[in-house]
Amino acid sequence: MALKCGIIGITNVGKTTLFNCISNTKGETTDFAFSTNKSNIGLVTVPDSRLFELEKLQPAEKVIPATVDIVDIPGLTKGANQGEGVGNKFLADIRNTDALIHVLRCFDDENLPHIDGSVNPMRDIETIDLELQVKDLESVEKKIQKLEKLVKIGDKEAKTGIEVLIKVKENLENFVNLRDMDLDEKAMKYIDDLFLLTIKPVMFVCNVDDASAEGGNKYVEQVREGLKDKSTEILIINGKLEAEIAELENEEDRKEFLADAGLSEPGVNKLVHSAYNLLNLQSFFTVGPKEIRAWTVKKGMSAPQAAGVIHSDLERGFIRAEVMKYKDFIELGSEHECKQKGKLYVEGKNYIVEDGDIIHIRFNI
Repeated sequence: MALKCGIIGITNVGKTTLFNCISNTKGETTDFAFSTNKSNIGLVTVPDSRLFELEKLQPAEKVIPATVDIVDIPGLTKGANQGEGVGNKFLADIRNTDALIHVLRCFDDENLPHIDGSVNPMRDIETIDLELQVKDLESVEKKIQKLEKLVKIGDKEAKTGIEVLIKVKENLENFVNLRDMDLDEKAMKYIDDLFLLTIKPVMFVCNVDDASAEGGNKYVEQVREGLKDKSTEILIINGKLEAEIAELENEEDRKEFLADAGLSEPGVNKLVHSAYNLLNLQSFFTVGPKEIRAWTVKKGMSAPQAAGVIHSDLERGFIRAEVMKYKDFIELGSEHECKQKGKLYVEGKNYIVEDGDIIHIRFNI
């Protein structure tokens, strides 16, 4: 699935540090504002303990986890929509993502001064939101002008489109993000082609200091209070600590390090899972002696569409899907036992794939 999650925020909040913890590529980190002039793109492995449980029952030559693309977008600032600090380029990079991880600075550091003079995560959210809203407003106004020309030549549908876009425009002018609007399928028809920035789903990551890694701090409470009416996820992560954990190659050393910090697992694992969910993704498995693999599909995909993720020929020649539930396979121990107990299901083209399904595709071309 070619879906991307973008990491955004103002400068010097720890975006690239987190990116480096989870990505297969590394970006440069510095203590200077606007020291980066390009976005970093990487591939993130989605941690999934189910793969290793499957391998215990079916040894395989390879175990391949699901992945998702991640884009580390350099810090934005006031005036980015007017090109401040090569802002327009970075806003274009945001446009090409499907969901956003907004990193917030929730720590004090005299050696790393905040660009606005003081730490205030809710102000930082407003700064980013405003830049994205202004850019969306530009896009909406341009389309309204385009549709007005069509109305003059008698296009009735263009008139309906203008009504929808005026409502969107009014919300943006009142500093409302489009993700917070109740937009139905009819309305989406007129704005889908604009790839608007404030309509993208978003989650917030509070980057804290060592002492706040477990329970948060006053800045995290500000974020929770400020976003209490929004249906969005808020995670607490200590980017510096996560970077140190990521450098440890020995699994036992990692566990010991986590225990000392009062954590059960790296915070970035939760971050990756949350990003996966934010993109509306889930995994199904193929299991065999050569390979156990997690495949990424959008929630709601049918069996033929899931088959197409493996290979286009499987979707084109789809006959049926033989499906076992992960829980059944683990409890019964093998495909043979699943068959014997009636837990192997033969599904047709209308079957909607569920997270954790173990699937074998039958096809003919």
